Amino acid sequence: MVLKPRSRRSRTVIASSAVLVLIAAAWMVAPVVERWANATVTVPMDRLRVATVSRGDLVRDVSVQGRVVASVSPTLYASAPGSITLMVEAGATVTAGQVLATIDSPELNNEFEQAQALLDQQAIELERQRIESRQLALDKRKAADLAEVALTAARREKRRADAANERNVISVIDFEKAQDELRNAELAHAHAVADADLFDERLTFEIRASELSLQRQQLRVDELQRQVDRLSITSPVSGIVGDLLVAQKSAVSRDTPVMSVVDLTQFEIDAQIPESYADDLAIGMPAEIMIGTSAYAGTLAAVSPEVIQNQVSSRVRFSGEMPPNLRQNQRLTTRILLEERPGVLMLPRGQFLESGGGRIAYVLDGNGLALRRPIQVGARSLAAIEIESGLAEGDTVIISGIEQFSGADSVLITN
Repeated sequence: MVLKPRSRRSRTVIASSAVLVLIAAAWMVAPVVERWANATVTVPMDRLRVATVSRGDLVRDVSVQGRVVASVSPTLYASAPGSITLMVEAGATVTAGQVLATIDSPELNNEFEQAQALLDQQAIELERQRIESRQLALDKRKAADLAEVALTAARREKRRADAANERNVISVIDFEKAQDELRNAELAHAHAVADADLFDERLTFEIRASELSLQRQQLRVDELQRQVDRLSITSPVSGIVGDLLVAQKSAVSRDTPVMSVVDLTQFEIDAQIPESYADDLAIGMPAEIMIGTSAYAGTLAAVSPEVIQNQVSSRVRFSGEMPPNLRQNQRLTTRILLEERPGVLMLPRGQFLESGGGRIAYVLDGNGLALRRPIQVGARSLAAIEIESGLAEGDTVIISGIEQFSGADSVLITN
């Protein structure tokens, strides 16, 4: 079989079609080629980290290292000067109310005994005064009763004189004398009764003054008794003895620190938070305390009002049951939840924030190019940031450092 050569017309049509295909292909790839040509920086993909913009709930938090401290660790002090005798050693387990040390204070004991003796003396004096008062009051009442008897006799003599005067059998002088004697008896009785009443009031006042003096001395004795009782230093909580701050049988003055007691049933986390978060902290914020692989709920219980070395001291308290086997000064990671923003555009946190100042991001366009875009970020957490503008949900963004792009508008990404 012999093939006939193609005609010139057929070859022209084929050539024209090929030219049209080439022109169309060139027109389609021209923008890409142009953009590749404009890319002044080329970076391999394996040197980059990328992430996709998504929408979700952003939780602002701060994670810090804290140390376990006892929430109750009182320091015990000497209540009076004297010689101290320690009853326990450092690290000993003690119970609430147990005697830990005693102080021998002869001066305080002597003062207490003198005050007690004076109290007993005043109590005896008060009883003696009460007896004398009853005796004197009895004498005054006796005088008032005798005056009343004399008044009764004078009235009887007055009635007799009146009867005699009606029969004209008594002289005028004797009749007037009977009247005078009645008047004298009335005055004597009135004065005797008033004197007895006034004497009772005076005795009541004097006894009351003595009772108040005795009560004041009783308060003095009670206070000295309290001070003497405090010569025995007892543990306010159950726990272990911390540091012994004085030596055995040493002389101590008033308010000298003696020892500390640590309550092992209540622990808190002492955390130092960066100053930049100080304005966001508020008492009552939820927290999460990591112990190994377990997370325990906590609450921000205290925030220091001052900044020391760019750090703010805070205390985090366990909200529920205390974890087992905690130790003083144990280092734990604590996460404090500052704020929750639901339904926001989010992007995983990366080095591009620092290298771009939080204002620049490079977005992959699907054609091997990364295009520079201005962005605006909002709230930041440890793992993610909020995108306020410049990016849309689903955009693929380079989150690794962008300083290698040298600020180029487009970067060619190679495989």
